[in-house]
Amino acid sequence: MIPGDELLFLALGGSGEIGMNLNLYGCRGKWVMLDLGVLFGDENCPGVDVVMPDVSFIEEHRDDLLGIVLTHGHEDHIGAVPYLALDLGVPLYATPFTAGLIREKLNEEGLAEKIELNVIEEEVPFSLGEFTFRYIPLAHSIPEGNALLMETPFGRIFHTGDWKLDDDPLLGVPATADELTAIGDAGVLALVCDSTNVFNENPSGSEGSVKAGLLEAVKGAHGRVLVTTFASNAARLQTLGEVAHATGRKLCLAGRSLDRIVKIAKGCGYLADLPPLIDMNDVMDMPARDVMIIATGGQGEPRAALARIAFDAHPIQIGAGDVVIFSSRQIPGNEQAIGRIQNALAAKNVRMITERQSHVHVSGHPGRPELKAMYGWIRPDILVPVHGELRHMAEQARFGHANGIKRTIVQVNGDVIRLAPDGPEKIAEVHAGRLALDGDVILPADGLTMNDRRKLMQHGHISVGFALSAKLQMTGCADIRMKGVPVEEDLESFMEDAHEALFNALKTASRKADIEAIRESARLAVRRVATSWTGKKPIVDVTIVQL
Repeated sequence: MIPGDELLFLALGGSGEIGMNLNLYGCRGKWVMLDLGVLFGDENCPGVDVVMPDVSFIEEHRDDLLGIVLTHGHEDHIGAVPYLALDLGVPLYATPFTAGLIREKLNEEGLAEKIELNVIEEEVPFSLGEFTFRYIPLAHSIPEGNALLMETPFGRIFHTGDWKLDDDPLLGVPATADELTAIGDAGVLALVCDSTNVFNENPSGSEGSVKAGLLEAVKGAHGRVLVTTFASNAARLQTLGEVAHATGRKLCLAGRSLDRIVKIAKGCGYLADLPPLIDMNDVMDMPARDVMIIATGGQGEPRAALARIAFDAHPIQIGAGDVVIFSSRQIPGNEQAIGRIQNALAAKNVRMITERQSHVHVSGHPGRPELKAMYGWIRPDILVPVHGELRHMAEQARFGHANGIKRTIVQVNGDVIRLAPDGPEKIAEVHAGRLALDGDVILPADGLTMNDRRKLMQHGHISVGFALSAKLQMTGCADIRMKGVPVEEDLESFMEDAHEALFNALKTASRKADIEAIRESARLAVRRVATSWTGKKPIVDVTIVQL
C-alpha cells in the first residue's frame, strides 16, 4: 500500500471508538501520521491499563513515513508515543505545551535522547515532503488545542483535532470566526472533524461560565472541599485557583499528573496567577473550611488520588461535612468504577456535587450548533467524521449533508479512503487492531495471552495431573484442582464425576499409544464434566508424568 498520485486518508485508531487516535495521510509515495494515542483498559482486556493502536501496517512502511504530528496533549492523542514512536523511527512535531508533556513521557521511559521532538509554534508553517502544516488554535479543555491546516498537491485539509467554541476561554486565544472564514474562502478539500458530541443539541459552553457554578458550590461548603477534574484541563485549574482565592481557601494538589501539568503549564507561560500550593501532608493539620483539594481520579481510576482518599489509603482524609465536586464528564464505560468511588464517599456521609446538580463542568467537544458554525466557516467539499463511535460518525455525516456539505464518507479504522482525485472513495482495507500494554510487555489485544485471560475471567481454570506407566496406563490417582469454576458446595460430587470421566477416557485413549492423544482425551473429558455441571467451558491444562 504505497500512495500513488493521490491523497489518501487512513485511520488506525479513533474511528469507530472514542480514544486511541491515529490518523494517516498519504500522497505520492509518502505518509504522515497525526496523533498516536491510547484507550484505557476495560473488561475486554482484564489486567491491562492501556490499549494502543496496532501500528503494524505503518511499521511495514516506516521508510515511507515522514513524521508524527501531534494535535494536542490529551492521552488519547499522545499516550502511545513513549511505547510506539521509537520503533517507527521518525521525528515528532508538537506545540510547546504538548511537547512539554511528551518530553516528560520520553524522559520517564529513558527515550528523550533517542526520539527527535520538534517544537513548533502555533501559526508557523512547516513542511514534511509534499505536506505543509500549520497549527490553527481552537478552544479545547487543554492548553494549545489545535486544528491542523494541511496543504497538499490535491487541496487543503482542515483536520480539527478535538475542539469546541468558547466565547470566554481562560487560556490561549482561539482562531476567530473571521480567521476560520478566511481559511474557507481559500478553499478546503476536506474537513476531518471531531464527532464526540454530535447528538448534543446545545453548545458545549464556555470555560469561563464554570467559575460561577464552582464558586457557588464551594461557598456553600462548611468542611473540606475536594474537586476532581481532568489533570490536563489547565483552564479548569486556573478557575479553581481563582475560586480558592475568592473563598479564602488554601489550594492543595493531590496526584502526580497534576503536579506535572502545573509545572509544564507554568514553563509555557500558563497558570502564572495560580495561588501558592500547600503540601498534601499538611492538609489534615489545617481547619477543614480553610482547604480546597484538587485531586485526580474522577473517572474511577483505582490508583488515582480520589480512590485512595475514598478508601482511606491516602494522607488526606474526608468525611461527614465535607464536599466532593466532580468537575468532569463521566466518560462512557467508566460508570461502574465511578459509582464504586461515589458509594464509598456516600458511606462516609460526604456530600457530592456533579454536573447534574450544578454547573461545574463544560465539555471540550462541539455540539450541533458549533458543528454547524464550523461547516459554514470552512465550507469543505468533503466531510470525514472521526473521533467517535460509529453512531456518532454516521450522525455527523447526516448532519453535515443536511447543512450543505454534498460529499461525506463514514469510515472506520483500517479503511483506506481516497480523498482526491475523484473522492471520497474507499479503495482498500488494511489491518487495524489493538495492542495491550500488559505490565511492561506489549501484546496483541486479540492474541493468545489476552484471549486466555478473558476465558479465565469468564470460565475459570482446571489443572489435571496424573502419571502413566511405560505401557501408558494411569498409575496411582489423578490430581484435579480448580480456580474460579462455580461448584463450591457440590465440590465433592463434582470431583467424583470428573475423576470417573478421566479414568474412562484414559482407559480408551491409552490404546492409541500417543501421549498427545491421551492428553487431549483427558482435557476434553474433564471439561465436558465441568460444562455439564456449570454451563461453563473452563481452560483445562493437563500435566502427564511418564514413569
